[in-house]
Amino acid sequence: MTFFCEINWLISTSVSENRQIFSLQQVVSSIRKTIEERYQSSYWVKAEMHKLNLYPSGHAFPELVQKENDKIVAQINASIWNHNFQRINKQFIEVVKEPLKEGTTLLLNVKVVFHETFGLSLQILDIDPNYALGELQREREETLKKLQAERLINANQLLDFPLLPKRIAIISADTSKGLSDFMKVLNNNPWNYQFFTMLFQAYLQGDVAAPSIIEQLKRIEKVKQHFDVVVIVRGGGGEVGLSCYNNYELCKAIASFSLPVLTGIGHSTNMTVAELVAFRNAITPTELADFLLQTFHDFSVPVNDARKVLRSSVDRILERANQLFSAETKHYKHSATNYLLESKNSLLLTSQQFKNEAKSLLAHNREHLHFAQKECSNYSNRLFKLNRERIAEYAVLLPLKFVNRLGKEQQQLSEMENMVRLMDPKNVLKRGYSITTINGQTIQKNNQAEIGDTITTITYDFELTSTLIKKEENGE
Repeated sequence: MTFFCEINWLISTSVSENRQIFSLQQVVSSIRKTIEERYQSSYWVKAEMHKLNLYPSGHAFPELVQKENDKIVAQINASIWNHNFQRINKQFIEVVKEPLKEGTTLLLNVKVVFHETFGLSLQILDIDPNYALGELQREREETLKKLQAERLINANQLLDFPLLPKRIAIISADTSKGLSDFMKVLNNNPWNYQFFTMLFQAYLQGDVAAPSIIEQLKRIEKVKQHFDVVVIVRGGGGEVGLSCYNNYELCKAIASFSLPVLTGIGHSTNMTVAELVAFRNAITPTELADFLLQTFHDFSVPVNDARKVLRSSVDRILERANQLFSAETKHYKHSATNYLLESKNSLLLTSQQFKNEAKSLLAHNREHLHFAQKECSNYSNRLFKLNRERIAEYAVLLPLKFVNRLGKEQQQLSEMENMVRLMDPKNVLKRGYSITTINGQTIQKNNQAEIGDTITTITYDFELTSTLIKKEENGE
């Protein structure tokens, strides 16, 4: 009541005729005094730590909010002094397995304070880690419930696992001890199994881990044809910082991924949702690497056994085949000897028959050739006689035909000379015709006369030169 009395007194004073004016410091000091008297004890308050605002000094100045339907309905600044922060953060790591972080709903023991310069705030004295643990468990249960509703819990586990997962996309940090352990086991295996691995770097704990891993899954999805499985490994952090693996968006991305996702995030209790929905999970990266090697081994051992059985069977088959081959060789050698002897005798007989037939054929052909020679000589004599008679006939007819042809040609030549003589320009002019030229050129369709052109008219008796002063076009 003291605070309201002082305010009423200030208001009444300001409207009186004799006004009393107070400084701002007096007013805020009065407010501070009133709040200190009214809020002397501490209170347990449930609020979300919207921002932590941890400074190098070790002090933190969080922003606390209350949300309803994702809207902020209350907000206030707070403070955690260094010694309190170290104690509270240590308790969180021991109980919750997480450091104090933003975005978490907490149960805080606070004291209301008012400072003349910094205004109203809450001083955080303690935080109940068990309440935060319950909130994390609630988040885990909500994520599971959503994934079950979407039928994604076993989606990744229903994928076909490759017979030999040689091509591995690894999501981890290059400085992670878990990654180092994983690669050491894969690369130093005594059976010399070969793997192709590619690292997709991501944050592995804290608020940035979930979006970072999701981003790398999206990158892998674009080149998924180059990989058989995806592996998420971390290590060296114990069970601290695992709450991000209960994040709904991350767990959904893993559950719905198109390749088998294997996890080895390094803890032994309270399996995260990400591990539950993954195709397979291992407590440590080393155990996960051993699983991949065992997959190769499970394939290799039967193959090697089959190879031994096959080799033994092949050896037996080859031995039996050699025995059969030796027996067949002896049989074929004897048969071949007999066959060669029979063939030799047959060849000698055939050769003798061929000689006899050749002699007979040669004698027959010699007689036929003699007859053909005789016939050819007779035919040549007859043909020679016939051609000689034709030549004699042509010798008589050729002069007569030549004289007749020469007369016709001379007559045609005489007629052509008369025609040429009649077409001579002088003879044409003599018959009364004339020749007209324009500028020394004969008149043609494309050589039209223009006003001022020189026109020359040639007759048999004289040549007349004139200038064109008028031209009329024909109507045609």
